[in-house]
Amino acid sequence: MTLWRAALVALLLPTACSAEPMAAQPTLDGQPPIVIAHRGASGERPEHTLASYELAIEQGADFIEPDLVLTSDGILVARHENEISETTDVADHPEFAGRKTTRTIDGKAVTGWFTEDFTLAELKTLRAKERIPQLRGTAYDGRFEISTFEEILKLLARVNKGRAHPVGVYPETKHPSYFASIGLPHEAPLLALLDKYGYRGRAAPVFIQSFEVGNLKALRAKSDLPLIQLMDGEGGPADDPDMSYAAMATPAGLKAIATYADGIGPNKTMVIPRGALGTLGQPTRLVGDAHAAGLKVHPWTFRRENYFLPLAGKGGLDPAGHGNLAAEIEAYLATGVDGLFSDNPREAVPAAKQGAKR
Repeated sequence: MTLWRAALVALLLPTACSAEPMAAQPTLDGQPPIVIAHRGASGERPEHTLASYELAIEQGADFIEPDLVLTSDGILVARHENEISETTDVADHPEFAGRKTTRTIDGKAVTGWFTEDFTLAELKTLRAKERIPQLRGTAYDGRFEISTFEEILKLLARVNKGRAHPVGVYPETKHPSYFASIGLPHEAPLLALLDKYGYRGRAAPVFIQSFEVGNLKALRAKSDLPLIQLMDGEGGPADDPDMSYAAMATPAGLKAIATYADGIGPNKTMVIPRGALGTLGQPTRLVGDAHAAGLKVHPWTFRRENYFLPLAGKGGLDPAGHGNLAAEIEAYLATGVDGLFSDNPREAVPAAKQGAKR
């Protein structure tokens, strides 16, 4: 082994976390933190498929999370984006070659195939594939259909029958102002389906989330279901160019969010930032400030691959290798977060349960 490679291995192999230990903080309501299966068990099955959600439920997730976009006939389907070339085999269907186009989504030009140009029947002829094959492989590509939101709710109705603690649903409205601009708003079909399957009132096992603000305010005017304001480490809501997520994360911004939402879903680096080498830094004030405003905090996204883990948790040099996800989760639980999004409920669920005992 060359000297430089030995030095690199020493740098990347697990070491002590750079963040100093802190006294564990409580969640907002004193309840154990929840694990939200991010697009299902998307670290093991193609995301947003019924197979991914079913596996997440088997692995003990408290909530499953579908991102929702719409078809040309107004049906809510689960996809990470309305552009579907990365997550389906649409490019292999010559009958749809003519539908490839360029759209402006949230101010950015995007080229590909878009759900709003397909009927549900047409989308059902496609098959899902792994979005990041370089890290997770393609063994399950081509096996599963695109799932509708109603199919997901039917799955939950079936598995929750007789359960004392039902598995909840955590839908995200993707690009809601864009879809509203083309005559396909999320609100009516989303609320109608949730009501149809019994999701009513403040205690319903559901959170509706969005990176935009207007969509959440519109939902609050029509529903008392729990709402979550998503926040990224940079930029701001697509429907409010003058607002930044940084401003929304201040005490004043959080107080404003509390007038229409029940919690925030921040990029996890807003809770514990990372240093230049990927080390975990000291926690910010965000969790405490959010709790002071009466808001829950559900950061995203926790993944087991070395590529995504902080320096101390890496399990070697292979980006696709698996490291110590539990240690990262433990650091975040100590800040008092009320839950977390993970692609890997197999690891996240026991880590959250163990952390809640401390």
